Amino acid sequence: MLLSYLKIAWKVLLRRKFFTAISLFGISFTLMILLVVYALFDYTLGPHAPERRADKLLFASRIEMEYKTEGINRSSMGYAFLVQHVRPLRTPAKVSISESNWRETVAYVGNQTLKLDQKRTDAEFWQVLDFDFVAGRPYNQREVRDAAHVAVINEATARRYFGRTLGVVGRTIELDARPYQVVGVVRDVPLLRFSSYADVWLPVTVTTDDLHSPDYMGSHQAILLARSPTDVPLMQREYEQMIARLPLPDPVKFKKIMSEPLPLRTAVLTRYMGAPQVPGGDAPFLRRLLLIGLLFMLLPALNLVNINVSRTLERSGEIGVRKAFGATASRLVGQFLVENIFLTFLGALLGVALAAGVLHVLNDSQFFPYSNFGLNGRVFGVALAIALLFGLLSGAYPAYKLSKLPAVQALKGDLGG
Repeated sequence: MLLSYLKIAWKVLLRRKFFTAISLFGISFTLMILLVVYALFDYTLGPHAPERRADKLLFASRIEMEYKTEGINRSSMGYAFLVQHVRPLRTPAKVSISESNWRETVAYVGNQTLKLDQKRTDAEFWQVLDFDFVAGRPYNQREVRDAAHVAVINEATARRYFGRTLGVVGRTIELDARPYQVVGVVRDVPLLRFSSYADVWLPVTVTTDDLHSPDYMGSHQAILLARSPTDVPLMQREYEQMIARLPLPDPVKFKKIMSEPLPLRTAVLTRYMGAPQVPGGDAPFLRRLLLIGLLFMLLPALNLVNINVSRTLERSGEIGVRKAFGATASRLVGQFLVENIFLTFLGALLGVALAAGVLHVLNDSQFFPYSNFGLNGRVFGVALAIALLFGLLSGAYPAYKLSKLPAVQALKGDLGG
């Protein structure tokens, strides 16, 4: 039965090629935009390197002090605070402490000035996250403890500074006129991976900052790795209990300390979209994004409804004959929905091809440094879901209207009822 419906759908589409072309253009263009947006979203917040184990990670990047009068003082966290209060937590398998933002450093190659983004981290950083090493190794705990002048660099920096990516381990790179021995080279991390991105990674102890300052606030973050995804809520609860026990740094000025370890998606969205950094703080943004997506689909869906009504009403004779031979309304509705979903899936294929082209252009332009956007299984799944939703939205009303036509009226071609 389904195969027969698909054959009929193909014949119907070929019968009115102009209307079919308009329909396919509207579907494919809409899906292209939605898929490009989702691919960017997935690439930034999905389980990709170095945050492949996103389901086991929590990011603590902010601490807030609520004033007794009014307002909130919000900042990254102090290194000593994280060492004293977060690293001893018992639930996480590993806790990494690193700078929450990258800083610019300068290197010189002949007469050329290279401006590079650097991040200082501990040795656990390389154990909590999953970087792809193309050569060498990460620096270890001894090198961090001794503030050794060692560095891990990305492939782009290796090419720009040394002219190649292999054979650079053991060589020296000068950053801000200070020599560092390259111990490892990793694949480029895109700028959109905010918590792990850099061109150069150095030991957190190689700094002029006061790492012993007792201030709760500073310039660092913690990344917590759970033993299993089921331990993530326990890890979150232990962190919250630790924060609740903290003494206020200035009881006269402040009345409350707030900090939450968040999953990757929530941590990124709340940090850069100005939303409250609490579990579920990204929900309003996601709801708005979903609403915008539905509204974006509404106009082409309504246009497709009109085209479908016009195209299928021309088949009134067929409807009348089928009803006269006992076809039920539900069977007619099923047939017309299958035909419309078939059309939207054709549009989805074109939309996927167009989206792949747009993402390729974005990669070549490097509008987002080190980006490598692509269409993975999750993106294809979303494409199929959107196509199905699109087909149902645009096909339900025409199918229902045609199924309700009385057989005699349909055979006469009287479609006014």
